Amino acid sequence: MKPALLVLAAGMGSRYGGIKQMDSFGPSGETIIDYSIFDAIESGFGKIVFIVRESFREEFQKMFDAKIKGRVETVYVNQEMDMFLGSYQMPPERTKPWGTAHAVLCARDVIKEPFAVINADDFYGKDAFRKCVDFLNREVSPQKYCIIGYELGNTISPNGTVSRGVCEVDSQNNLVEIVERTKVYPDHGKIFFMDEDRPVEVGAHTPVSMNFWGFDSTVFDFIEKQFGEFLVQQGQDPKAEFFIPLAADNFIHSKKGTIKVIPTSAKWFGVTYREDAPFVQESIKALIDEGVYSKALW
Repeated sequence: MKPALLVLAAGMGSRYGGIKQMDSFGPSGETIIDYSIFDAIESGFGKIVFIVRESFREEFQKMFDAKIKGRVETVYVNQEMDMFLGSYQMPPERTKPWGTAHAVLCARDVIKEPFAVINADDFYGKDAFRKCVDFLNREVSPQKYCIIGYELGNTISPNGTVSRGVCEVDSQNNLVEIVERTKVYPDHGKIFFMDEDRPVEVGAHTPVSMNFWGFDSTVFDFIEKQFGEFLVQQGQDPKAEFFIPLAADNFIHSKKGTIKVIPTSAKWFGVTYREDAPFVQESIKALIDEGVYSKALW
């Protein structure tokens, strides 16, 4: 059974000011997701599962069915705020989704095979997909998951400071924890993050998480249990979110298993703000000029 790819595309894009999952960045109207799907199919993924919101599902499905239907099995799943709440009463002022780990949980009925998780608005590169497929085919188990570790220097934005989840690893290259570093920026060939008001240098080859994970399907049981505990502890906070790194941290520290950090030399780029769009377009054009992709992807 080939691994599945779970694409988290239900984000509301408040900082971007629109549904960036459906915006064109390639020369023939390709979205960022198009390149991820193309690389995933080429690498050996057998099914694509999209997590979307009901408000734009019809338009989203129409767009991607026209491109990839018949090339790979596709499934569309809604992430709505009332899913997997059980008897818990959601606070009436809650307006935003419960976060990325909840989005993963929403796919539990349609994924029975090993699977990877990516963001819809991030470009990950071919090397990352190939390495993740290899792990999912050879190593994954209920006690062993993975995360793709990007070199920090390959994830820096030209449009200002960024936040990055720095991966701390042990001697076996297993994840110990992800430490969120804010206001990361390059300066004269070096990279720094701000610790309160003090700049701290960090190596360009330091592994960071860009939310590219590999899981066994048994992870759904663990995430559902963790989500229930999250609701009890933080559910009344209208802005609290249940993120994948939180579930991963609980998996490690509860001694359920290990998460292997798989290094990649791939260059990451993504779109958070409107100002990021020209850089993404230029980056894709450069890859086309290098012969990595054709001008018309499909």
